[in-house]
Amino acid sequence: MNDTWRQIRPATAILICASIMLTLSMGLRQSLGLFMQPMTRDIALTVSEFTFAIAIQNLAWGLAQPFTGALVVRAGYRAVMVAGGVLYVLGLVCLAIADGVWMVTLGAGVLIGLALACNASSIANAVASRAVPAGVRSTVLGLVSAAGSLGAMLAAPIGQSLQTEFGWRMGVLGFVVVSLVLIPVGWIAGRVDRVPLPPRVPSDVHEEDDARRMAMAALRHLPFLVMTVAFFVCGMQLVFLTTHLPSYLELCGMDPMLSAKALGMIGGFNILGSLFFGWAGERWSKTGLLGTLYISRSLVLAWFFSSAATPESTLLFSGLMGFLWMGVSPLFAGAVAEMFGLRWQAMIQGIAFFSHQMGSFLGAFGGGLVFQAFGSYDLAWRFGVGLGLAAGIVQLAFAVMRPPPAMAH
Repeated sequence: MNDTWRQIRPATAILICASIMLTLSMGLRQSLGLFMQPMTRDIALTVSEFTFAIAIQNLAWGLAQPFTGALVVRAGYRAVMVAGGVLYVLGLVCLAIADGVWMVTLGAGVLIGLALACNASSIANAVASRAVPAGVRSTVLGLVSAAGSLGAMLAAPIGQSLQTEFGWRMGVLGFVVVSLVLIPVGWIAGRVDRVPLPPRVPSDVHEEDDARRMAMAALRHLPFLVMTVAFFVCGMQLVFLTTHLPSYLELCGMDPMLSAKALGMIGGFNILGSLFFGWAGERWSKTGLLGTLYISRSLVLAWFFSSAATPESTLLFSGLMGFLWMGVSPLFAGAVAEMFGLRWQAMIQGIAFFSHQMGSFLGAFGGGLVFQAFGSYDLAWRFGVGLGLAAGIVQLAFAVMRPPPAMAH
């Protein structure tokens, strides 16, 4: 442990600020579902229109992520992360003053989606990967993801409390104030631009400075493609939950504050899961662990939605899901760094993340359409569980039969 700390210590400020950036960007975004029911009553939105805005957010995030990942090679991490902070603030301001579907879609959808491409998991993980030596990278990615999990514990209670006392607009304005912190922490985390990249291997085919060729090489790499397809299902499951869990619990007659507690519980157990999977990724196959995680998550989803919800079962479910939530992040980022190296890590993660966000689009918008059509979420959760089990089994089987070779170091 002392040796690990000695290797991490020079990058402490970078890692702390990258963690804060990640925790705020993800925590605020994961808590937007708290405002769905009051907004649909107050400004005459339908559930499907609100979930369409969240789906657009995920689509914008996924479409922009490969480009912001490539941009950091040219412009540096600092410029990208600070721009993301500004976009996040503007998006929440638009949401707070929204009086119809177009402002909700612009704020919660387009602007926050573009902001997340600049300051959420792909960029934060790439910053952390570059800031530390390879020998402690997986553990550090777990630490950053763990710290990044605190956001939902902070944002959900703040948003729900302000909303209960003063209305949903004040809840969103509270989020605006919190989001202002993204700008200075992005600036400080941008010190990573000064950290030199490891020496390139002379025989490495990815030595050249060519984003297009790197992208094509990744898309021809079978282990990466398997991870990317499974990542689609991951996004579908998680965004279905963050968008629709508050609505589902309200349908079950639960106290509205239980939604905030559940999201906070997910954030809390995220910490343990991120630390565990970051630690495990140093010792066992990252792709095998990903498959196991997807299978476990799907089984937990099946148990909760197939049984009668109670406050106790909801909090237990939230804790289990939290443990299995952002543990994906250090495993996926570490696997990409092992396969392709650090220079283009953010861009290649962005390519995979586009698949993740297509799944997120389906989870948010598709869940809303299913609910609007049938008045329940039964078809949606069954579909998500089935795909999750299939993706996890394929990922695990592929990891056992064909461990992914490293393409760069």
